[in-house]
Amino acid sequence: DPQPLQSPVSSWAPRPTTQGRVRLPTVGPVRDPSPLSAAALGTLDFSLLYDQENNALHCTISKAKGLKPMDHNGLADPYVKLHLLPGASKANKLRTKTLRNTLNPTWNETLTYYGITDEDMIRKTLRVSVCDEDKFRHNEFIGETRVPLKKLKPSRTKTFSICLEKQLPVDKTEDKSLEERGRILISLKYSSQKQGLLVGIVRCAHLAAMDANGYSDPYVKTYLKPDVDKKSKHKTAVKKKTLNPEFNEEFWYEIKHGDLAKKTLEVTVWDYDIGKSNDFIGGVVLGINAKGERLKHWFDCLKNKDKRIERWHTLTSELPGAVLSD
Repeated sequence: DPQPLQSPVSSWAPRPTTQGRVRLPTVGPVRDPSPLSAAALGTLDFSLLYDQENNALHCTISKAKGLKPMDHNGLADPYVKLHLLPGASKANKLRTKTLRNTLNPTWNETLTYYGITDEDMIRKTLRVSVCDEDKFRHNEFIGETRVPLKKLKPSRTKTFSICLEKQLPVDKTEDKSLEERGRILISLKYSSQKQGLLVGIVRCAHLAAMDANGYSDPYVKTYLKPDVDKKSKHKTAVKKKTLNPEFNEEFWYEIKHGDLAKKTLEVTVWDYDIGKSNDFIGGVVLGINAKGERLKHWFDCLKNKDKRIERWHTLTSELPGAVLSD
């Protein structure tokens, strides 16, 4: 009779469940079948708000939980770093303060990008990375997530609670000439009464740092080209030790409205250095041959006489004629 042979097995044999499936005995903890178990690197809570009226993106970093231990004491010194992609410049990076010896940090810190345009909201992605600060070695990466900005609706806060992922590659094939160096807020107004163009240099945001102290001493130059007599140059005051200078200066160009279409406005931002040549930070050209926001701004100025039109523009590292220093 085969019954006795089965009896020793029957004490641990799989029991049919109510659905008729068989439950197998488990040995040790059950592992997530994905390459990294869902929360192996930790989770991060944050929220994003696009303030369309003020061209600002507010990123509130709340807290992280269960971060991967990075130090010998089984803890970490975490901070969060933000980076707008595409954009390789340091001007694109913001970071929270570092919290010491914790795997469950609470920052409750808001980091803001100024000069964010509707165009950025369509094509850019926010990379949010959690890193471990290390005094003796390079800071170590813990995990990241990425949010395409087109997921956000203007003036509505969107909250995220995500599992961090391992490092994703950053596209290095970007056109270097489009590398961003910061933003500038420019106003244009054609005065029909005075027969001229009023150019306002309002402020800059997140400029690339050119000095060893991690800052710049920025000032702005404007030219209206072609400029045969070389008389169109205007310069703002120098603002010391800042990447977010406010200038609020206006320059006047006497010109007939009909001639504006043949002109281009070249705006360049420089870092002032005593006794050395000044460093070029970035620039932007507005005019009939420009593209995107730069062309639209120029057209809006031509079409709307006597109206002050303000718009943010992205500074790029290459600009015709701009790399000639003072």
